[in-house]
Amino acid sequence: MIIGLAARIIKNKKSIVIVFMLLAVISVAAQFFVSVNYNMVDYLPDEAQSTRAIEVMENEFSSSVPDTRVMVDNVTLQEALLVKEQLASIDGVTDVMWLDDAIDLKTPIEVADIDTVESYYVDNKALFQLSIRAGEEVRITDEIYELIGEDGAMAGEAVNTATSQKMAGTETMYASALLIPIIIFILVISTTSWVEPLFFLTAIGVSVLINLGTNIFIGEVSFVTQSVAPILQLAVSLDYAIFLLHSFQEYRKKTNNPEEAMQLAMKDSFSPISASAATTFFGFMALMLMSFELGADLGLSLVKGILLSFISVMVFLPALTLLFYKWMDKTKHKNFVPSFEGLGRRVMKVRFPTLILILAILVPSFLAQSNTAFTYGLGEQPESTRTGADLIAIQETFGESTPIVLLVPTGDLVKEEELVSELEEMNHVTNIISYVNTVGAGIPPEYLDESITEEFFSENYSRIIINTDTEKEGDIPFGIVEAVQRTAASYYGDTTLSLGESVTLYDIKNTVQKDNTFVNTMTVVTIAIVLLITFKSLTLPIILLVTIQAAVWINLSVPYFTNTSFDFIGYLIISTVQLAATVDYAILFSETYKEHRREIPAMQAIIKTLDEKTFSISISASILSSIGFILWITSTNPVVQSIGLLLGRGALLAFVLVLFFLPAMLYVLDKVISKTTLKANFYKGK
Repeated sequence: MIIGLAARIIKNKKSIVIVFMLLAVISVAAQFFVSVNYNMVDYLPDEAQSTRAIEVMENEFSSSVPDTRVMVDNVTLQEALLVKEQLASIDGVTDVMWLDDAIDLKTPIEVADIDTVESYYVDNKALFQLSIRAGEEVRITDEIYELIGEDGAMAGEAVNTATSQKMAGTETMYASALLIPIIIFILVISTTSWVEPLFFLTAIGVSVLINLGTNIFIGEVSFVTQSVAPILQLAVSLDYAIFLLHSFQEYRKKTNNPEEAMQLAMKDSFSPISASAATTFFGFMALMLMSFELGADLGLSLVKGILLSFISVMVFLPALTLLFYKWMDKTKHKNFVPSFEGLGRRVMKVRFPTLILILAILVPSFLAQSNTAFTYGLGEQPESTRTGADLIAIQETFGESTPIVLLVPTGDLVKEEELVSELEEMNHVTNIISYVNTVGAGIPPEYLDESITEEFFSENYSRIIINTDTEKEGDIPFGIVEAVQRTAASYYGDTTLSLGESVTLYDIKNTVQKDNTFVNTMTVVTIAIVLLITFKSLTLPIILLVTIQAAVWINLSVPYFTNTSFDFIGYLIISTVQLAATVDYAILFSETYKEHRREIPAMQAIIKTLDEKTFSISISASILSSIGFILWITSTNPVVQSIGLLLGRGALLAFVLVLFFLPAMLYVLDKVISKTTLKANFYKGK
């Protein structure tokens, strides 16, 4: 079957190359019509409290939750009111709130509540809270900066989103500029031709471009998918191209006919490439099962990418190679790879200490990675940026501020007044803006102009804005969210809704924590099934999974031992991605071990495998690790940063464990493997 397919590909090689190149060109144009979503709220499941609250807010009220703070320096009360009007006049800016919304400025502010006043006005500095229309953050924030000048400051969710959007293109270009030379260098030293790396990169590059272009049928992808998916696809599937071309070069030594050599190479490499692609494919499929749809969005793109890479390597690369293989012949260079002979013996000398050490740290690593401190939002920009400096300036003057909007059934002002009174007594609540404490519960709403009441009431809900002096996430902010929801429920039951950045992050936290166990379990189970079919063994899949899972646990335990927090979305994604992407190292090692074990004793088989495959595995690990670390270095987005750092470190850890821990496991369990593997046919001599 493979030989027949290979023959047809060889016969139509020119047409195949033209079709793939045309698809790549079309895809380059198509990707510009794919929008990128930076709003993580959109990826919460429909049943999440935040999702329902936002939908009700949009249907019931014309205004939205304040997501941005703007500070203006050296202004009087009257000048601040003028700035408020100017902010409100910017298209896309809504619900500009200031001191005049909390107290009556006709009376001297000296007699007003000092905490309320200092939430908005301190030392001639005015702080405004406002909402910015989603999807136009860049334009709107630029107009606000133009209004407030260099002396003003702005911070909040919309500003972080705008900054991320501005930086995305620059960071991608920067990452590519660093990555491509590094990957080419790694590939050059792993081959004997100067142009052979270009064949690898062209085959996978075309599949990456087609993957990006086919996103037009989805219409929209997340910022994580846009930043990470193309690079991850390149990293995890480059091995397919390397394996095929290395096999092709080997068969060219046995036959003078390049087409025959390619047919044999395709037949020889189809099974290992398929097994490698299948483990990665099903690992990424597990991401699509996440309730938090950011993972599903990335999972779909990666699954699509793996399929396209597999097709490109098995169809496009053979055709491309046969058209231009003479270039490889003309650009041959000496082998830069040192001999690894003797490495196997040195590794096996420390097999028992290695086994004891890894097993000893396995349980602490598992427990530590389960207790790491996590963040759930986009995070803040560095202090060196204007966004980061503005945030510090606002916090130094006004402290932290995170609003929570509470929606309760309308119609009972007495109950609402009691609720507001209780909420005002909560720790960290600085002030509350509602009808009952701004206008007064004693004044019937129907006696007032609609322009006043529409800020507080809709047909079905009363809106209460609770300002707190905490960060947007963490134990204290999330505790306040729980307290607000619990207090509101004691008055109105389950008919209340709450929203705001801290509420959204609280919901994200609850959603992704539920995803964690389920997704990780599904990843392990699906990969185990693929390994079971590949090796036809009961024990080998377990040994391989323990090896790579140990690397995952050690990797994810580092933040706990270094007392640093990590983005949970990055953590959740990488716990799947690292397993799916690096299990190939263990597969390659174990397959070679099985082949040698049929001819020689266990110790000799493992030593020979180490001597032969260490370099191949090191090339894959170095590419994946380089990609991860460069993502970490070049990105300002904490989700992408965490994925990059964990991926880079994880690839190195997987390499070390496959090189040291896996051989020790194979040696100790050799007899068990022989008895639990179908048709093992292991060598019986000594």
